[in-house]
Amino acid sequence: MENGMKNKGAIIKIFGVVLIILGALDSMLFWRAGLAVGDDFVLIIASGVFLYLAGAIRHMSNR
Repeated sequence: MENGMKNKGAIIKIFGVVLIILGALDSMLFWRAGLAVGDDFVLIIASGVFLYLAGAIRHMSNR
């Protein structure tokens, strides 16, 4: 039962990291192709940072 409580927020943090990586890769690919990098990629990266922080706060609150 304690292992479930220690890992609370881990999935949210992983999903946040995945969004950060995908946003960064997409923006680099658009930049490499010579296309204008839009606000969509910034939104993806910002939502990833938000989810990572939410998971970290959730993990810290269960200690």
